[in-house]
Amino acid sequence: MELFFKMPSTEARKAMCDASLELGNRVRSNEFKKTAEESIKKITNHEHARVLGSGNAAIMAAMSTMKGSVMIPDQGGWSGFQKIAEFYGLEVVHIPTVMGVIQPETLEEHLKTKSPESLFLTSFAGYMVEQPVKDIYEICEDNGIILVEDASGSVGDPERNLACGDHSHIIVASTGSPKIINLGNGGFISTNNPRIFNDASFILKTLQSSPVTCAGLVEEIKKAPLNLIKTIEACEFLKKKIETVLHPDKRGINIAIPHDDPKKIGQALRSTLKVEGGGMISTCPRYDRMNQPGVCLEIKNLDIQCLKKDNLLEIAGIIANILDNPFNNEYI
Repeated sequence: MELFFKMPSTEARKAMCDASLELGNRVRSNEFKKTAEESIKKITNHEHARVLGSGNAAIMAAMSTMKGSVMIPDQGGWSGFQKIAEFYGLEVVHIPTVMGVIQPETLEEHLKTKSPESLFLTSFAGYMVEQPVKDIYEICEDNGIILVEDASGSVGDPERNLACGDHSHIIVASTGSPKIINLGNGGFISTNNPRIFNDASFILKTLQSSPVTCAGLVEEIKKAPLNLIKTIEACEFLKKKIETVLHPDKRGINIAIPHDDPKKIGQALRSTLKVEGGGMISTCPRYDRMNQPGVCLEIKNLDIQCLKKDNLLEIAGIIANILDNPFNNEYI
């Protein structure tokens, strides 16, 4: 079995190479930027978009417009939410979740008692499980709360539940490696509210991306729906084979497995599930995933060409064997 870390597509790399030859050409640079932003608006269904240097840059731009407290999930979010809020001197309040998933009734209660200005969340909590974004958006809308969705793992959702401007006030995303739009660098922000971009104009200009990244994005964004679909399907397949997996009936782009000895299990998995160019195993507790001991199989990290049935069956067999025999010297 050969596993390969996700790389930008051939088309994206060629576009980036071609654009690099145009560096210094202001007219061409503006064309790359405009085309990239049109591509983002089309896939998010938002009226305004900017390509930036990273996903964190997009979060910084969004948060720069905030004055009140920022609400984030108690787990399964992105650590950058809290760090950037602290950078701006904004109060951070946590909403309790069920293994990363925000419950609508809990959200309503906490919005009334905590009165945040905004809620920042990731489309997939810990990349493990889909957030009920539509329900969350409706509650935020009713309470005058700005919903900011980090859609790094969900751009191109064919069901239009996630990364859809119809039910997110602001969408931010990373296009770094290994994301659904996989360029190795960059990010973007989109919204229907022009005030957001007016208020963040200095940050947007300061943190803008290069025309090379813009050129690559135009090609890579075309592949986002298929990348997402294949990754979700692979996770659904593996969830049926692994008895102890969390959120077995929910969409996600990684697999979370609780275990009392994550260090030992993680070591064993890394020694057997070798990925050329990178890795696919992370350990918990970890805010960005789950707050309990366990391991995560980062299926999102793999090139979709690796996600064939034979490979997935072998991966499932290896995991079952290691979970049954965690102290086998073969894995240490």
